[in-house]
Amino acid sequence: MGKNTKVLLLTGDFTEDYEIMVPFQTLQTFGVIADAVTPGKRAGEYIKTAIHDFEGDQSYTEKPGHRFLLNASFDSCSVAQYDGLYLTGGRCPEYLRLNPKVISLVQAFFQQRKPVAAICHGIQILTAAKVVKGLQLTAYPAIEPEIEAAGGVYLPMDANQAYRDGNLITAPAWPAHPAILRTFLKALGVTGF
Repeated sequence: MGKNTKVLLLTGDFTEDYEIMVPFQTLQTFGVIADAVTPGKRAGEYIKTAIHDFEGDQSYTEKPGHRFLLNASFDSCSVAQYDGLYLTGGRCPEYLRLNPKVISLVQAFFQQRKPVAAICHGIQILTAAKVVKGLQLTAYPAIEPEIEAAGGVYLPMDANQAYRDGNLITAPAWPAHPAILRTFLKALGVTGF
């Protein structure tokens, strides 16, 4: 199954609540070791999440979410320790993409051709890392201009769908959890579902 498979979940304050909680728990359900980290915080510290919902407005709404306990420290992680990378969405990608170590870590996962999954606004980290040129991907629709400016091909999709191009798996929003997580687990070589 997922025994000894290890994934780095890159997250941060005001990530979308479902977009950290669901992948973290799902990966563990399949026996995958899931290390949730963020720059500037260590294992045992918390991040605050936000609940984003689609309620008929021009954009999603945001409400306070839960506190999420980080179980690993960003400063001590390296690409060599992990089989894959998962980038959460919400508001954290807009500031995580400004961190040089985040950018170099993402680039290293791509250089080593390890599976990378990104959901919703998590794609902002990929565009900042300049790793999407020539790739087809999806994201929250507001990220389309960033994808195209970075040389990627934006694919509009229903919110419950995911898309894979090589080792990159993307999805527009949390309704796509079944699709993105199934595809990511397959890319990691996890079976039994």
